Amino acid sequence: MPVTEAGPLTDEQLIGSWFSVELDNGIEGKFTDVGGLAVDIEVVEHTSSDSDTSTIKRPGSTKYSEIVLKRALSADKGFWDWANGIRDGNTEFRTNGAVVVFDMTSGTETGRWTFTNAWPSKWSASDLDAGSDDVMSEEVTLQIEHIQRDL
Repeated sequence: MPVTEAGPLTDEQLIGSWFSVELDNGIEGKFTDVGGLAVDIEVVEHTSSDSDTSTIKRPGSTKYSEIVLKRALSADKGFWDWANGIRDGNTEFRTNGAVVVFDMTSGTETGRWTFTNAWPSKWSASDLDAGSDDVMSEEVTLQIEHIQRDL
């Protein structure tokens, strides 16, 4: 039987095109891409030597993927200055933040991933091409220590 009515909020699908990035250090901007919302839990295998040799799999250490942010390059040097501060040895430049997904019709928050102790490990700008009129883009790779899904 086809579904004709929306189910509870847990059944609704998130649309990935309405989002924002919030950084506690004050860097703002309209981002076109966010990647790396991922958790990787190491698998630790233990083989028992009982009468029936079997392998038991257990969770090991957790690794959090780097978050990659992309946006149009503008006169705002916030990411550039942040990356240079880290390069120059200022570890106090770490910040917390969140990636927030919104409902397209109501504008209400439908998803949130909060990350901690982020710092830029890479900054890059798109290539220059005299035969193109494309807007330049800026890409920043953030290393994080923890991420959690709040909504």
